[in-house]
Amino acid sequence: MNKIVAKKQLSAEVFEMTVEAPLIAQARKAGQFIIVQIDTDWGERIPLTIADADAGAGTLTMVFQTVGATTHKLAVKEPGEYVENILGPLGNPTHVEKFGTVVCVGGGIGVAPLYPIVQAMKQAGNQVKVIIGARTKELVIFEDRMRNYADELVIVTDDGSYGRKALVTEPLKEFCALDPKPDMSVAIGPPIMMKFCEKTTAAFDVPVMVSLNTIMIDGTGMCGGCRVTVGGETKFVCVDGPEFDGHKVDFDNMMIRMRAYKAREDADHHSCHIGLGLPPHEAPVAAARK
Repeated sequence: MNKIVAKKQLSAEVFEMTVEAPLIAQARKAGQFIIVQIDTDWGERIPLTIADADAGAGTLTMVFQTVGATTHKLAVKEPGEYVENILGPLGNPTHVEKFGTVVCVGGGIGVAPLYPIVQAMKQAGNQVKVIIGARTKELVIFEDRMRNYADELVIVTDDGSYGRKALVTEPLKEFCALDPKPDMSVAIGPPIMMKFCEKTTAAFDVPVMVSLNTIMIDGTGMCGGCRVTVGGETKFVCVDGPEFDGHKVDFDNMMIRMRAYKAREDADHHSCHIGLGLPPHEAPVAAARK
């Protein structure tokens, strides 16, 4: 049982939640994730990246978007309530060293897992340039926190309501075209965004690390649901990743696999709003959320 100690709504569908998890908070490193289960009896297991942690306070912070039944149920929990099970830290930490200049690109909710990586890269002595991308101004998250570590911060929005009207690949291309060019880049966000960040950096022979957000069940390499093709080989995101050399990832295959359960996800998302198809003890919660 993990007590919720703080909750903040960052945008219409994005929430930040801090919970008590002292062992995970002490052990976690940048780039790692957790598996969260809301209910012991009926709960789906979902992977969430650790956006921040306080080892002294024994807390970790997770940021999530309400895209399905489980995340909607998590969003209605309040401080003082509990999250049944949290497993972690899982996955391999980000490879951090003094590269020189590192460009970190975050799209949408991907800005949250990028934050501890930006912290770690800066603390390792790198010059860190950060690009934050969102559809609109209202969806920009972690701007102030990123400014505490970024040597340069660029914000772009699809509609031009804040920062520059552009995709993240535009300032990324500009950074890559500088002399000297970046020594490393990191991209976290929607798969299609990471795919085009890879193409952009490849044109300038700049390395890029990507953090993959595939379908995941157990988080320990047993189910195979998170498998991806990297460098022509099958890898499991949960134990071999979640970060990989972006120039070796087969993004097209990954995106096809991620759409495999789209119909079921849509059905669960529908039932989480109207209470149909849920166990009787959960229907009142769903109905109240409608």
